[in-house]
Amino acid sequence: MKLVSSIIKPFKLDDVREALSEVGVTGITVVEVKGFGRQKGHTELYRGAEYVVDFLPKIKIEAAVDDDQVDQVIEAISGAAKTGKIGDGKIFVYDLCQAIRIRTGETGSDAL
Repeated sequence: MKLVSSIIKPFKLDDVREALSEVGVTGITVVEVKGFGRQKGHTELYRGAEYVVDFLPKIKIEAAVDDDQVDQVIEAISGAAKTGKIGDGKIFVYDLCQAIRIRTGETGSDAL
C-alpha cells in the first residue's frame, strides 16, 4: 500500500477529484494549506500600499491506494492539476505500513 500526497492549486481540486474517481480511488482527504516553492510568493497592492504574500494558498490531497494503483493515481493527479505554469504543485508517494478500518476492524488493503 502507498500513501499518495499531492499539493495543488485550489481551483484544480474538482478536476483532480473527478480524475481520481475515474481511476477507482474511493476516498481522499483534502486539507487547505499554505506554502511556496520556487515561485517564492508574490507582491500585491492594497489601498496604495505594496506588500509581499509569502505563503500562497494550496490544497493538499492524500489518498491511500494499493501498490498496483499508484501509477494510475499519479497520472490522474498530474494530468488534472497541470496548468503549465509555475506553482502547479508536487506529488509525494510514501510507503504505507498498515491501514485499519475502525468500524469493522479490517486491516491492510481490505481497509482501503
